[in-house]
Amino acid sequence: EEILCGLFAEVLGVPAVGIDDNFFALGGHSLLATRLVGRVRSVLDAELSVRQLFEAPTVAELDRVLDGVGRGRVPVVRAEVRPERLPLSFGQQRLWFLHQLGGIGAAYNIPLALRLRGELDREALRLALGDVVARHESLRTVIAEDAEGAYQVVLDAGVEVAWSVLQVTEIQLSERLEEAARYAFDLTTEIPVRAALFELGPDDHALLLLMHHIATDGQSVGPLRRDLVTAYGARVNGTDPRWPVLPVQYADFAVWQRELLGSEEDPDSVVSAQIAYWREQLAELPAETELPADRPRPATASHHGDRVEFTVPANVHAKIQAFALENNATAFAVLQAALGLLLSRCGAGEDVPIGTPVAGRGDDAVDDL
Repeated sequence: EEILCGLFAEVLGVPAVGIDDNFFALGGHSLLATRLVGRVRSVLDAELSVRQLFEAPTVAELDRVLDGVGRGRVPVVRAEVRPERLPLSFGQQRLWFLHQLGGIGAAYNIPLALRLRGELDREALRLALGDVVARHESLRTVIAEDAEGAYQVVLDAGVEVAWSVLQVTEIQLSERLEEAARYAFDLTTEIPVRAALFELGPDDHALLLLMHHIATDGQSVGPLRRDLVTAYGARVNGTDPRWPVLPVQYADFAVWQRELLGSEEDPDSVVSAQIAYWREQLAELPAETELPADRPRPATASHHGDRVEFTVPANVHAKIQAFALENNATAFAVLQAALGLLLSRCGAGEDVPIGTPVAGRGDDAVDDL
């Protein structure tokens, strides 16, 4: 119980947790639940599911659940000897497939724009970006293909990062950023990151870091910003950055994932069982969800999305949170249920498929990648 209290507090970012405090009442949600499950696996060598945490959300309840669970799965570790042909992870394989379809363009680009005010050492910033790319192999990985299929090739740490400096006005900035963000990567020859620095004045700049989703995701932004700041601070002072060695690289994760899940050709493998499960679950779904639209569906997807912003009143948010706690759920689960109901009433039927992005970071070793 003492160890669990410490893990709850660590993941939730609070000073202390009592044995009867509810994880979700203290601000826990599904992403933090996944992190807690990973920490329990690492520290206590116990394989807990997120569902079990929802059903036993206090330390006292979870302690009893842990008595009946199995040992933790094999952790992600650095490969002692890497295979000559590095496999793609399943996430990389999915994005490579979409890339090959063509016509996707910049749909899977992830732009990160930072406004930089004050004195800027451009050369230090350029070198710092190179330091980050050298530190993270995924940012200097290209995809190759042979008779056996696609595989990843990690380029040397000294690979050049595409870097441009442009002078713009405040009025031009938004348009120039959008234009730069629409760049289409060639994943076979180019590393999946490039940078553009926009100068608005002597002490006013905007930095665009453009990355492809095959190498980064939402949770990568934290480590990326932290490492870039660390490297820039060092380069401004004329030194190399000093940071702890990463316990694993993304290629190590891909090798581990393939070994853990096994081959689709093996009917007894974990991946075969999971594919069979999802084939059954999705078997009766229609090819598309019928909804009343204000225009016909185009024959070819343009991949031009948009965003509609609105504000949820504080009292509504509070009621959603309270309702979720009463039902051992998160606010996310309540909103997903409401969305399913809305789509159903709009003509989507009674079995409504809703996609949910997941972080895929179930092991401490990959937190800083």
